Amino acid sequence: MAGIRNVISTLTPEGEEIMGPEVLMWHYPDNSIMNGSLLTVESNHFCVLKSRGAILNVYETGQYPIQTTDHPLVGSIQQAFYGGQSPWQFEAIYINRAKLVLKANGLALSREMAEMAYNVDYYIHVETRENAVRLVQHMPYKGHALIIQDVNAYAAPVIEQAVNQLVQITPLEAVNEKIHDLSQIVFQHLQQFLTTYGITLDTIKVLVFPRDERMKALISLKAFGLSELDAVRYYTAMIMAERGVVSAPNMAVGLPFNISGVQPTASTDRYTAPAQPAQPAQLVPPVQPRR
Repeated sequence: MAGIRNVISTLTPEGEEIMGPEVLMWHYPDNSIMNGSLLTVESNHFCVLKSRGAILNVYETGQYPIQTTDHPLVGSIQQAFYGGQSPWQFEAIYINRAKLVLKANGLALSREMAEMAYNVDYYIHVETRENAVRLVQHMPYKGHALIIQDVNAYAAPVIEQAVNQLVQITPLEAVNEKIHDLSQIVFQHLQQFLTTYGITLDTIKVLVFPRDERMKALISLKAFGLSELDAVRYYTAMIMAERGVVSAPNMAVGLPFNISGVQPTASTDRYTAPAQPAQPAQLVPPVQPRR
């Protein structure tokens, strides 16, 4: 409700905080911010005050009465016709100063063109008053709030490009060995991009792994020192054991499975031996009837 001491803050009438961990920027939705309103800024917020599209001031923690910067004549008009209120309204845009966590994920291709999934967790915050102004000027938002998912929509292509820059030239098995270099590349690209919007990147965590579950299992087995063939055998043996196949140990060691000393499998000689040339057919003379 409009009033000479109307209090503007990020608290709901029930006392709940609107600027939660998923909100980076929030536009006060009421049009009752007039000359004489009391602007309240919490300890973990900035507040950018605008009028007629122009930024007037940036406030930190505290309470501030909003005063018009127009000519003194406006004061007499204000008292006579508007009951102490300015006919020109203001906009209050609150900026979250706390560290917020964002998550991005996607797919990249290794040097062998194998699909690699990646997860990136990164922490951001708005550090200074100047950065708060830059965020208001450069980051568009819809409605009355800019949530972290909107920021992530801008940052996701940058992260994808940075991840592919290293993963595409690295063998599948050696990707995790480059995880430190990959984290640095993603950090540099992402920080450079977010600086344009006044956002500071604090820390970042990158995790890359094969998308195919079978490929992850085979790489894990090779990490124990198994050869490629042995890794495939042990992986197949584990699947057979899960399904209750009694010959799973034989698959692991690469030996045939025998029941009571009898080998039930047929010989493969008939399929692997070279084909014998066909013998010409012999004609049998007809039998002469007896007289």
